[in-house]
Amino acid sequence: MFSVDHYADGRIEVRREALTGIAARISPERIQRGISPPYVAAPDESCPFCPGRLEAETPAFADGTRIRRGESVTFPNLFPFAAWHTVTVITRAHSVERFTVDQLADALSGLASSLEGQADYTSMNWNFLPSAGASIVHPHMQGIADPAPTALQGRYIRASAAYRQECGRRYWDDLVDRDSASDRFLFEDVIPWFASPVPVGEREVRGVLPVTTVGEVGPCTRPLARGILRVIECYRSLGTRAFNMAVYFGKKSDEESFSAFCSIIARINPNPASMTDSAFMERLHCEPVVMTLPEEFGRYFRGEAESGRF
Repeated sequence: MFSVDHYADGRIEVRREALTGIAARISPERIQRGISPPYVAAPDESCPFCPGRLEAETPAFADGTRIRRGESVTFPNLFPFAAWHTVTVITRAHSVERFTVDQLADALSGLASSLEGQADYTSMNWNFLPSAGASIVHPHMQGIADPAPTALQGRYIRASAAYRQECGRRYWDDLVDRDSASDRFLFEDVIPWFASPVPVGEREVRGVLPVTTVGEVGPCTRPLARGILRVIECYRSLGTRAFNMAVYFGKKSDEESFSAFCSIIARINPNPASMTDSAFMERLHCEPVVMTLPEEFGRYFRGEAESGRF
């Protein structure tokens, strides 16, 4: 379900996903640059998401309430870039060494609740640390809903419908069957997780949910939380703390062809030089340059998981 072209005596792979045409360039030698320094947390006494400031500095919903699940608090985004845009503060703590399943499941539940009832296309998203685009370090997620899907979300929804019409099967079922037997398979806990064969970012991992819409995600929040935590723990074992995550949902009308899925990518740690792992190829050509072969990442994950590391 993807093609591979080799360049530079086999040192570079250009992979193209058959379903969407999405391309990625894999250059394992680039990991030798060592551009991700160790992460050092820094306090921020002016953080609007910390206890004592959150109630005064964040908005409430129209009825004057915020959604509370465990430690998490969900409210409208003060600076939205979607028709409906919400924020979920995950923990009371400003800096978190490791999240618990309860913390993450509660946050996912609260964020999903803020999106339920929206007739638009929805997604749940997470930028962790400034080098992954977080403007506030205090751990938080964001939910968005728009009349039209985002570019990547729409690409998969449309291509999935075309695949169903042409093949008479669901692409996502075929994907799970294929990748479960590959070196890219990581683990399965209600949700099967794989290293994406055509990654849109470094060490991209995808989990295929057994639902389509955000309104159905409730029973999946704990296994989704467990899976996300295992993936980010693997990233930590490789020296990176920052990451981006998105969970893409479809509408009820997409159920026959589309499965909601979670995508997580590793990002480099925050650094004084403001160095990033996104440049002209990622932003202007929409072809990410990644350093880790998905099959190598799959083998690494399974090997470490067998030792009980995550």
